Amino acid sequence: MDAEALRARLRTAGKLALGAAAAGGAALVYGSVIERNLFGLREETLPILPAGQRPLKILHLADIHMTPGQTLKQKWLRRLVALEPDLVVNTGDNLSHRQAVKPLLDSLAPLMDVPGVFVPGSNDYYAPVMKNPFSYLTGPSKQPEDYSSRELPWREMHAAFGTAGWIDLTNRNQSLVVGRVRLDFTGVDDPHLQRDRYVGFPNGSSSADSAAHLRIAVAHAPYQRVLDQFTAGNADLILAGHTHGGQVCLPGYGALISNCDLPTWRARGLTYWDYQGRSVPLNVSAGLGTSRLAPIRFACRPEAVLLTLTPSPSATAGGAPAGGLRLG
Repeated sequence: MDAEALRARLRTAGKLALGAAAAGGAALVYGSVIERNLFGLREETLPILPAGQRPLKILHLADIHMTPGQTLKQKWLRRLVALEPDLVVNTGDNLSHRQAVKPLLDSLAPLMDVPGVFVPGSNDYYAPVMKNPFSYLTGPSKQPEDYSSRELPWREMHAAFGTAGWIDLTNRNQSLVVGRVRLDFTGVDDPHLQRDRYVGFPNGSSSADSAAHLRIAVAHAPYQRVLDQFTAGNADLILAGHTHGGQVCLPGYGALISNCDLPTWRARGLTYWDYQGRSVPLNVSAGLGTSRLAPIRFACRPEAVLLTLTPSPSATAGGAPAGGLRLG
């Protein structure tokens, strides 16, 4: 190859490298400045209520990761009350900063007049730490052994939730009547921190199953062991967050990671979890925020989820479809 041809190839390679760098820079700016603030509402309809019940609207919030100064997120959250949900389910990771409790509670104040339940995530307990982003490709993120210096004011947040009447489902179960249906809840502490302890659904009275009811299971991180326990325990619906929908996705492909052992194609959306012959609706929210140390989303817009539950064509008056059969 003569010198002129070599120079031509080097010029072409240089232009390609500059083009790739420019595209990467543009994607970084878009993801960190624009897309992470493009909050949206995903709506789903599930025919799983007992016969004769009116539709029930559940607002599923996840992974808010609030920090001071996030005024766009705060304003958007306050507007969600206009959806008139019957129930709010908060699946954790509300905080990302020690000074975030007040802006979080101010943002959620209109919704805290609505009945609600909640479970914590790891970033409710502890502030995030800087990690090599490529480490997420090797498996779920690991937590350092010393948490004490990173503890967040989660007790203050939980106390405020409880004062508003929201039910703490941290390794607990409880029933709540909404409309004319009894909702039986079970929840676990964060499986990502291996704090989960499944306690089953409320037993109720000997005639509890004859009344209109629905069993809802709630967790922050949708690890398979927890989903299996919920399904084996006869859950009718499972709600979780944690995955951020992958947070940085490939257009046309989807999530590269779920940050747990959930298959990446389930990292966002409504699917069905199958275990021991049962098939249960599983809603995994992509969440509304990011770690404050990785403030970017790409091909994965932040979301809240509005689930409208309607009566099942095959339901009986006492409960959801027998055997957890898939509908639709």
